[in-house]
Amino acid sequence: MDGERLLLLDQRRLPDEERWVDATDPVVMEDCIRTLAVRGAPLLGVAAALCLGLLARAGATPRAFREAAGRLRAARPTAVNLMAAIDRLTAAAPGDDLSRVDGIAMDVFVDDVARCDAMAAHGAALIADGDGVVTHCNTGGLATVGVGTALGVIRRAHEEGRRVHVYVDETRPLLQGGRLTAWELRRLGIPHTLITDSMAALILRDGRAQRVFVGSDRVARNGDFANKVGTYALAVVAAHHHVPFHPVAPWTTVDLGCPDGAAIPIEQRDGDEVRGAAGSFGAVRWCPRETDAYNPSFDVTPASLVTSLVTDRGVFSADDLRRGALSALDG
Repeated sequence: MDGERLLLLDQRRLPDEERWVDATDPVVMEDCIRTLAVRGAPLLGVAAALCLGLLARAGATPRAFREAAGRLRAARPTAVNLMAAIDRLTAAAPGDDLSRVDGIAMDVFVDDVARCDAMAAHGAALIADGDGVVTHCNTGGLATVGVGTALGVIRRAHEEGRRVHVYVDETRPLLQGGRLTAWELRRLGIPHTLITDSMAALILRDGRAQRVFVGSDRVARNGDFANKVGTYALAVVAAHHHVPFHPVAPWTTVDLGCPDGAAIPIEQRDGDEVRGAAGSFGAVRWCPRETDAYNPSFDVTPASLVTSLVTDRGVFSADDLRRGALSALDG
């Protein structure tokens, strides 16, 4: 962002091409959010906030501001950070006064950087020298404006000198693990191996990984959480093999108004994402065009499968979650 324009690294093009999209216009930003040019729960909130901040700075009318805020807020239903950030901006604009919006948008940016650093510090202590770690989807700098959530934890352990090897779930159907996480890990110099989602069970059974770290798009009051589809299966496998399982999320992802996982709305996406793939290599379809496809973008993992939840406010054990520790930290 240069004060007038907001540029996004187009994550649809990675890892083959680094292309930036001018998403200053809220209409473009909405499309980027819906089509996953920008993604990751924390980054969605920051990107939408900065877009609205620039809109207010450019002299938008209160009506145009609120219409844009409403469209962006509805762009993806599961990631609560998006809604929380926009609600924070609209609350700072009572009536027709938009004077505070731009400053609050920058606060959202700065807050995310600090929250990422705090999560990394809390979570890195869980990783021992020589550990293997399984992760799912993408949870690094591409999903935040800081060091990341789950991948930020791994990065911090690596920076502190611990040897860690990451087993990267490719993360079907859009391959955010293979396209994005492997791209980040290579740039960071962290040893890693790409696996298909269905291989994680073998990695855990054979003792190649000692922990699982994943992100989250919404954490319910009781500790249930939604994350990229496939997380629930990974949690079940980890529990079977007695491997600690840790979701990592900033406090902005905790939704105390949501009592449990059953109340988390799950985004349903186009079945063509399951029927095939598109990329710089062209479009590929691997089933008959008429095949029915089920494509929830997220699944819900119950708190009963969580070893501990890592947040910027600290690490909450399974017992803490059962005792209602998240509710106790409201405010």
